Amino acid sequence: MSAVPNKHHPTPGARPAGTTSPDEAAQNIQQMFSTIAPTYDRANHLLSAGLDRTWWNRTARTLRPILIRPEAVILDLCCGTGDMTLALDKFRPQLTTNNQQRTTVSPILALDFSHTMLTLALRKFAGRNIVSVEADALHLPLADNSVDLVTSAFGFRNLTSYPNGLAELHRVLRPGGEIAILEFNHPGGLIGWLYSFYFHRILPTLGGIISRNPAAYSYLPHSVERFPRPPQMKALIAAAGFTNPTWTSYTLGTAGLYRAAKSSNLPS
Repeated sequence: MSAVPNKHHPTPGARPAGTTSPDEAAQNIQQMFSTIAPTYDRANHLLSAGLDRTWWNRTARTLRPILIRPEAVILDLCCGTGDMTLALDKFRPQLTTNNQQRTTVSPILALDFSHTMLTLALRKFAGRNIVSVEADALHLPLADNSVDLVTSAFGFRNLTSYPNGLAELHRVLRPGGEIAILEFNHPGGLIGWLYSFYFHRILPTLGGIISRNPAAYSYLPHSVERFPRPPQMKALIAAAGFTNPTWTSYTLGTAGLYRAAKSSNLPS
């Protein structure tokens, strides 16, 4: 099945205003997120009216059958300050000692390319079975066929190439492994009009006041508009070699969860 990119963006990927190449875009995005990191959590909770917590927790509950497996290797991609990682960790088995034998539970790998974001996340991870990894999502420092589940909450859309990002996830996943990408969506109809009004007229102003970085919160609606709609995104996922891509709508279609699996018939 071939990908069907947005006709206005033949090579789907994030491009902040004023950037003309993937490298320039990546540097811009990295600097932007590092700059807004200190106010990132407060802004997210306020601007989403607390729905971000609902979305993280709903996604984690959906993934519980994988998360409860002690041996499962979990990668939380573009983890930011770690809230999605913590939602996943609630369902991981606890490290226990029984008859002087310690139960082995694979840690969650929390990966981001912003050192500032990861520094804030580390404070939340204290005492938990979570390992932070500072790296580029398009060049993961992980072996082929080594991960059972890759999640990403509102970070995948910031990759400068969605096809390349999906190819890298496919590479590191074991046969039968899954991806779960939680992302914003731009719905249609009246909901879409209200959503667009809020995103373009209200959110950038409030976000700019909270973060003192208006450009970052002007980038957000631009990035959501640029991101493929569910039919296009599912086509990109299928084109990367995944099977049975699905989209589950959250909150009237303003966000949702993409899921797909790497074929278990591939050689390991």
